[in-house]
Parts: sequence; structure tokens; C-alpha cells
Amino acid sequence: MSTVQGSQHSEHKNRRVAPLVLFALGVVFGDIGTSPLYALRECFAGGHGIAISQDNVFGILSLIFWSLIIVISVKYVAFVMRADNHGEGGIFALLTLILSRGNIRGKQLRLITAFGLVGTALFYGDGILTPAISVISAVEGLKIATPIFDNYVVPITVCLLVLLFVFQSRGSSVVGSVFGPIMILWFLTLSILGSSWIIEVPEVLKSVNPIYAVNFFLINKLTGFFVLGSVFLVVTGGEALYADIGHFGKLPIRIAWFSIALPALLLNYFGQGALLIRNPESLINPFYLLSPSWGLYPLVLLSTAATIIASQAVITGAFSLTRQALQLGYIPRLDISHTSHHEIGQVYVPIVNWILLVGTVGVVIGFRSSGGIAGAYGLAVVLLMVVTTILLFICSRRIWGWTLLIAGLVVLPLLLVDFAFLGSNLLKFNEGAWFPLLITFLLYFVFITWKRGRTMLGDKIRREQLPMNLLLSDLDKNPTLRVPGTAVFMSSNPLGVPRTLLHNLKHNRVLHERVILLTILTEDLPRVSTHKRIEINELGHNFIRIIAHYGFMETPNVPNILDLARNHGLEYVPNDTTFFLGRETLVLGRSRHMYKFQKHLFIFMSRIAQDATQHFGIPTNRAIEIGIQVEI
Repeated sequence: MSTVQGSQHSEHKNRRVAPLVLFALGVVFGDIGTSPLYALRECFAGGHGIAISQDNVFGILSLIFWSLIIVISVKYVAFVMRADNHGEGGIFALLTLILSRGNIRGKQLRLITAFGLVGTALFYGDGILTPAISVISAVEGLKIATPIFDNYVVPITVCLLVLLFVFQSRGSSVVGSVFGPIMILWFLTLSILGSSWIIEVPEVLKSVNPIYAVNFFLINKLTGFFVLGSVFLVVTGGEALYADIGHFGKLPIRIAWFSIALPALLLNYFGQGALLIRNPESLINPFYLLSPSWGLYPLVLLSTAATIIASQAVITGAFSLTRQALQLGYIPRLDISHTSHHEIGQVYVPIVNWILLVGTVGVVIGFRSSGGIAGAYGLAVVLLMVVTTILLFICSRRIWGWTLLIAGLVVLPLLLVDFAFLGSNLLKFNEGAWFPLLITFLLYFVFITWKRGRTMLGDKIRREQLPMNLLLSDLDKNPTLRVPGTAVFMSSNPLGVPRTLLHNLKHNRVLHERVILLTILTEDLPRVSTHKRIEINELGHNFIRIIAHYGFMETPNVPNILDLARNHGLEYVPNDTTFFLGRETLVLGRSRHMYKFQKHLFIFMSRIAQDATQHFGIPTNRAIEIGIQVEI
């Protein structure tokens, strides 16, 4: 009987894994899966390209093979994916995992937080560059079919990108079901095209021997190091394996990588290498020239679909990351829409969508080709990988309890590989690598300005806040008129009396018969279970304090909180409840905790922040805002 049950459980598990493997192909591997469109070509035709010869082709193929094995298979699949935060991955999940469980204090805390924020800022740079280079590299296939399209590649790319971003508001759930089948077809096509040329020049398979990579550097010396920046393009998208483990799980991603994505990529790269050895003039676009002439237009269509999928994945990731940054207090409240009634992770952030659109279109118009964008593309991704590796080392020591020797033996070689790629990409600074650095600097400055401003504001409010026992003591001595109904006062501080309550009491001289002091706290967890969502404390005089706990991947909703509290015995009638919120008017003060220009930026961000009633789902017809002027 137990054998039968075990067999049924295994069969059920397999039924669940199979579709997740398919979906993972459509979301996780879109970016890395479309790299064959431009990566190998850039090694020979880029700004630091080298001559086509059998030794050089074998050397670059060896570098590509071992980059995919070391960076993706070993670093990300074997080690980084272990560092999940309650099943969630990504740079913020890793950062909060270390900060919550690593016993980090003082300067170390600030330094590690800075690393995490830099990594987050770099992801947005990736969100601008990935759609640009992916889509334009697909459209460039039209030039191979006929020179008529030479002057239309950029306009067609811009139109496709505009359509892609315009349709974001409808959510990805409608088209998400077709992502997997299209990417299956894509990887199958990569395999067939590559294999057809490997059969012609089977000796390219000898490139798996790392001695060819070593000889490549010995022969080409400094030029070979320059080319390493283009080789790195084959592993862009590796962060997606880690960031998406919360959506698909580790096992489906690993199965999809080792059984489908990795073999297909290797076959295609080796096929392109074989083509270059046989026909060096095919360097103009070795990916498309793998195909017979009759298959060129279908291949362009399939490539365009695959690159749009790759772009969709990174755009969706930017939306998710924005919500996490908001919940953790690094950006002001923004309008966030849930595009699916079933999947909590599917969100749409309008302002981020339009910023990404402007940036992506600007990149296409400015660089005008995939080769031009390639100079800017690699640096953002390799810097993010360096940050991830450093945080992985800290995680291995602080969370997993590895000894310094073991952690060093595992992580140091990975970090050396990252630094080799980083040095090579930095050499492309004047070719566009400055662009992601500029984006990173601007976003990091925004993050720290908002966090520092809110911390300073919170400290000021706490210092001026009246202790709750004093208010209750005063009510004992001087009873105040109580009116029917419930008043909910929102407060960022779970201690003391909200300033909105004091202002209301001072000016209106009445209190509702039931007063709820509601505080929403964001935990260092992706999600908080329902039974741990709220704490309810009776304070006396019919004052009730509710503390609601949310994860950094969740969006708080006040009516839902009160409904949950009602299930715990709280008397709450929605139509008999009034919500009091404070609207802070910030003015420049003499504080020296921030530079003057930072204060101006903080005030500006405060003004454009989404209204609290909309953000927390509070009925606008039952909300009262009380203005409070605060100096910073």
C-alpha cells in the first residue's frame, strides 16, 4: 500500500514539475536564450574584435562553453539558488535574508545594504538595455534577407518596443501561457540550426577542451582580454535563474537549464563557430546565416517573438523589484496595479513602465544597432553578478555557517571570474558602458535619499510623539465626548499617540467610541502567513492598537486588515468607520543630516508619492486627511 501511495505522490509531483519546466523556459531563459543572436558575432566584429581563424574560433568557443558552465551551471544553479529567502530569490531577497539572520551591525550593515541597493539599481539598467538589444538584434535579420530594410531596422524596432510597453497594463497572464511553447520551438530551432553546421565541421567540438581558451589568451594577449567582454554576453540573463525561483521553484529551473536551454545554446554557438570556419564572410550575421535562405523570414519572426518574451521577463522583473523597494522603504508610494486575480506576483507599475519605454527607445535611437548597444549592455549585468557573488560569500559565512576556508575555496574562484569579466567590460566605457553606470548612480542616489529622509522624518516624529499612557491618564482625569462609530488612525510608529489623533482631539474636541491605531510593518520576509498577519492589543478607554505585518513582496490593504481583525473578535462595521490620515507638508529646516539638494529631492518625491488612501485601499469617501507641517 505504501508503495502505491509513494508512486501516486511521485506521479503527482511529476505532473506539477512538467508544466513549471515549460513556463520557466518562457520566463527565466528568455534573456540568455536570445544571446546567440549577437554574442558570438560581437567577439569577432565588435570594437575589440579579432581575426577569424580556426585557433581563434576554437578559443572563443572554449571560453563560451566554460563561461556557461562556471557562471551559470556552477555559480547560479549549484550555489546562488541555494540562498533563497523562504523560497524567494533575487537581489532584495538575498539582501533581506542576510540582514535579518546574519547578525549584521554598524558599518557592515551600511556596506552590505549599499551593495544590495547598487545591485537593485543595476537591474533597472538591465531592464532598459535587454529589450533594446534583444529586439533590434532580431529585426536586424531583415537586412540579411534584403538590403531594402537597411534604413527601417530602427523604426521597426521602436514600433515593436512601443507596442510591448503599451500592452504591459493588460498584464502578462494572457500571453504567459504561450511563452513556454514558443521558447520550446526557439530552443529546438537553435539546436537544429547549430547541429546542421556542426555536422559539416565536427572538429569544433574539440573546443570543450579548456586548453583552447588558455591558448587563445597566450596568442592574443591583451586583445584576447578585450574580447572577454563580448564573450560575457553569452551569460547575460543568469540573474533570472535566481530571481524567479519563487515563481517556478528550483527543480523546474534546473531541469529546464540542463535538459533544454544549455544543450541548445551550446549547439548553436558551436554551429556558428563551424559556419565561421567554413565561411568567414558570414560574420555579417552568423546566427541568421545558419539558416537556409527559405527559412530566413520565419526565423526573423520566431526571433522577434523570442526577444519580446525575453524583454517581457525583465520588464515584469522590474515591476516586482519596484514593489519590493517600495515595501522596504527605498522609494515613495507608487501606483501599483495587480493584473491577475490568481497570481499575486503579477503587478504593473505605470511610472516604471513609461520610464523603461523612454530609456529603451532612447537607447535604440542613440546606438542604432545591436553591436552599438552591446558595448553598454555587459557592464550592468557583470556588476550585478559581482554584487551577487559578494553577498553569496557573506551568506555562506553568516547564514550557512561555512568556515572561511570552505567559503573562500568556493566563492573566490567565482569572484575571480566575475572580476575578469568586469575588467574587460570596463574597457568598453567609451563605447557605451558609461550608460548603465549613470543609471545606477542616479537610482542609488534616489534610494538612499528617500530612505534617509524617511528615517530622519520618523525619528523627528517619534521624538515629538506623546506616550500613550499620558493620553489615557489625561482621559481618566478629563473625559472627552465620545461619538458613535469607529475611527482608524494610521500611524507609521507602533508606539505612542499618532499626531493625527492629537490634532483631531485638539481641534474637534471629540473622540469616536472606538479608536483603532493601525500600524503596517514590512518584515524581512517575502510573505507573511495569514495567522501571523496581525497583532491586536487593548489599550483601555476603548483604544485598540493593531499592528499588521506584511512581506516585502506583498501589498498592504487596510480593509482586508480590518476584516481579518473582525474575524479575531474586533467590532468593525465598514460603513460606520472613518479613516484619519496625516498629510505631511515638508519644508526646509536646519537639519544637517542631508544636503540641501537632497532635501529638495526628498520633498519632490514626497509630493509625487501616491495618495495613501489609494495605496492602502482605503475608501476615499470615508477618509479624512489632516495636514501637518514638518521641517527637515
